[in-house]
Amino acid sequence: MDTPVEDAALPMSQLAFKFNQQTQILLDRLAPLLAPRWVAWVISLLAYAVRVWLLRGFYIVTYGLGIYNLNLLLGFITPQVDPELEEGPELPTKSDQEFKPFVRRLPEFKFWWSSIKSLWIGMSMTLFTMFDVPVFWPILLLYWLLLFSVTMKRQIKHMIKYRYLPFTTGKKKYTTPGGKKEAAAAN
Repeated sequence: MDTPVEDAALPMSQLAFKFNQQTQILLDRLAPLLAPRWVAWVISLLAYAVRVWLLRGFYIVTYGLGIYNLNLLLGFITPQVDPELEEGPELPTKSDQEFKPFVRRLPEFKFWWSSIKSLWIGMSMTLFTMFDVPVFWPILLLYWLLLFSVTMKRQIKHMIKYRYLPFTTGKKKYTTPGGKKEAAAAN
């Protein structure tokens, strides 16, 4: 027999399941829409920036958002398998080697979804004054810029050392000496 606590929790779990199911349906519909998703992200970022600017506060929340999104960016531009630790075949370095696409540690959709959720959470945190901790914001900005530059410098050195570029669009298309592209398969 169910206890009264279990009976009361059942509608809440059903409601949570329904909410998660509807959210997943929405995310599935948004997945192929690259440009609209990133436009929504830019609008969310601008809305957050304007709100923080108008309130003249919540710099700690903004700093936390900056650190979190920097961490997401690093996951996005880092290969899934680190070449330093990988035993076996390496990325191709010559044109006659097999093409291997860049596989990210954090896929683009998950990067977008985590980032936009963080902006919405940050926006909701600006509704409560308990998160408005008084700090001297220029020091936080300088520290974040220093952290960003050191991290990106290390990441770029890693990219150069292992010869990968996380922003490629696919295999190179070669042209004939006359300037026309060769067909891969004749119809």
